Amino acid sequence: MTGVQTCALPISTLRKIQAIKSTVKVIQGSSSAGKTVAILLILINLAQSKNAGIISVVSETLPHLKKGAIRDFLSIMNEHHYFKDSLWNKTNNTYTFETGTILEFFSADTPDKVKGPRRQVLFINEANNISLATYSQLEIRTEGDIYIDFNPVAEFWAHTSLNNSELIIVTYKDNEGLSKSSIEKLEAHKGNKQFWRVYGLGLIGEAEERIYKGWRIIDEIPFEAQLVRRWLDYGYAKDPTAIGDIYKYNGAYILDEQMYKKGLFNSDIANFVLSLNEPQTLVIADRSDPQSTDELRVYGLNILPAQGVSKKTYGIGIVSEQKISVTKRSLNIIKEYRNYLYMKDKNGIVTNEPSPMFDHHMDGIRYAFQSLQDIIGGTAIKAQSERFDRNERIDLNNTR
Repeated sequence: MTGVQTCALPISTLRKIQAIKSTVKVIQGSSSAGKTVAILLILINLAQSKNAGIISVVSETLPHLKKGAIRDFLSIMNEHHYFKDSLWNKTNNTYTFETGTILEFFSADTPDKVKGPRRQVLFINEANNISLATYSQLEIRTEGDIYIDFNPVAEFWAHTSLNNSELIIVTYKDNEGLSKSSIEKLEAHKGNKQFWRVYGLGLIGEAEERIYKGWRIIDEIPFEAQLVRRWLDYGYAKDPTAIGDIYKYNGAYILDEQMYKKGLFNSDIANFVLSLNEPQTLVIADRSDPQSTDELRVYGLNILPAQGVSKKTYGIGIVSEQKISVTKRSLNIIKEYRNYLYMKDKNGIVTNEPSPMFDHHMDGIRYAFQSLQDIIGGTAIKAQSERFDRNERIDLNNTR
């Protein structure tokens, strides 16, 4: 491509995508392969070279877009000194290039956009989070190339239901712009076979390893919902501090992310929680750090350490019994939910032990639901969880 600097960019990923001849270009890859950045670079180059009409970049939700593709787009435009504030419509998330090309960002949960006007080029970011029906509506309104990218957590419609498509696999090794420290952090997880297969090698994972299934994504917390618990999973330098809320609504529960951030002191956590809606809601905290819990109590938080059975399988059994929704702004809860997997033994058999990955909110959610067990029928759940803990791989969602 012309006009774009090549320093610190995913050059190999970029070239592999450019080499795809099919109209529908399917880019499957590991973490940190530079898929999204490479596709955006191609789209920016197209938009700058001629009036390419309308280019649409679509992802699951607007919060997901803002923290992903939009952030990457603005970063590229600013780093290469292309960005002009007068051409960026922040309200509509559109950029009108001087050639007349319009690059628009919208979410798949806006039906009027999905079924709206035609476009010349389409990019679906993290397409495994979008339904085949939504893709079909977008595809029939696209005149030219379609780019699809994703981490292959499991097989989905991009593997089974596309015509005239070409699929390539890229990995972090195709991203020459990746820092040494990022490579080391990723490669530190080589021992986790399930994680490494998807996020290191870019190969399709196995859906049977998913711990939780059937959670729904909703727009927002209904006015009538009741806030019943707040969770806290401690972190600092290596891991993020994860804080979230549980609401009860119509016999089911709603999860809402409040915090997911590294480097927080206890004073930061206290000030943040005390600034939230209903600050005296009971917080259930990771019991691995009782000193921090005591200090937070001194700061004025209504907080207790997680109690009861310590085995994760017990808490997983409780959570699995619930009908759960997640607000669409809770990006890290959603990401952990989709990637929270059971480990396999040396023979490749799925165990009942959760992988120690994508578990910060998942641990906090488990603490909080365990604290609610008297409200949600703890005796029956305990019996089911004990059966589950004896390796009787029961389907907790169907247990009566």
